[in-house]
Amino acid sequence: MKKILITGSEGFIGSHLVERLMTNKAYQLHLLVQYNSFSNKGWLNDLKLKQNIKIIYGDIRDEIFIDSIVKNMDYVFHLAALISIPYSYQSPKEFINTNVVGSLNIFNACLKHKVKKIIHTSTSEVYGSAQYTPIDEKHPLVGQSPYSASKISADNLALAYNKSYNLPVIIIRPFNCFGPRQSLRAIIPSLINQCLNYNTVKVGDLSTIRDFTYVKDTAQAFENCLKYSVRNFGEIINVGSGKSFKISDILRKITKIIGKKINIKVEKKRIRPKKSEVYKLLSSTSKSKKILRWKAYSNSMNFDQALVYTINWYIKNKNKFIEDTKNYNL
Repeated sequence: MKKILITGSEGFIGSHLVERLMTNKAYQLHLLVQYNSFSNKGWLNDLKLKQNIKIIYGDIRDEIFIDSIVKNMDYVFHLAALISIPYSYQSPKEFINTNVVGSLNIFNACLKHKVKKIIHTSTSEVYGSAQYTPIDEKHPLVGQSPYSASKISADNLALAYNKSYNLPVIIIRPFNCFGPRQSLRAIIPSLINQCLNYNTVKVGDLSTIRDFTYVKDTAQAFENCLKYSVRNFGEIINVGSGKSFKISDILRKITKIIGKKINIKVEKKRIRPKKSEVYKLLSSTSKSKKILRWKAYSNSMNFDQALVYTINWYIKNKNKFIEDTKNYNL
């Protein structure tokens, strides 16, 4: 059996990756969950975990701990990260400690224990506002928030380890994901839940443009890294749909599906600092098609169908977000 470690397994994308991989009897999954005193497994609690799965509690910032769990692994999916852009303005050091130092610990352990392949998770935020579209992997990297700067650092560290020590790493760079289990701090879940619970929707900049990919498709791209990218170590691969929407268009789609008229209120606290805002993201898909044999929405619902499914999921799971809904809409 292939022994696979997944960091950030309890999160949004991580839990969907686990859900996909655990159906394969050839995989023995070791799932790293950030330690907490309640032994909370995050979104893994929603899955019927198979017997070939081991839960491990810990922290990627702990070098000794990471070394101990990477030992004997064949493959590592590294998804653990702090991802909230607004929080990164308040606590930039936490993002450096988790996203950079934590990744360094992963890379060192993988190198020491001769892991066969590491799939490191990046983000489209590293590009900043598009200087040209579609954005290919050669687009300049611009750290427009402490979060994106920390991810640029981690990505470059991965590339440096590949060039310096032949670390067998592949960098997957997802564009904006959406789907069930996503935090209400993300734009699509925020708009959905506000429309479901209020007559007024509080927003930031509705003119920004994003390339949205359904999370189950993104999980497939991660799995394809095990199958098709054997000779592509040191590669960066965008994972996006190649299509984009204004946030205002997304809001119109959501209100139409829900069948509700809403008022819109722009709040300053929801707007990023002017020089920090990323106004447009649109992915080039050529490398993902060529290397991963992957295309968004090719094996699942189209965007509108996925949005309907996502809205229905939040309706069915409304009780899981009661406190988040209250806190996020103060």
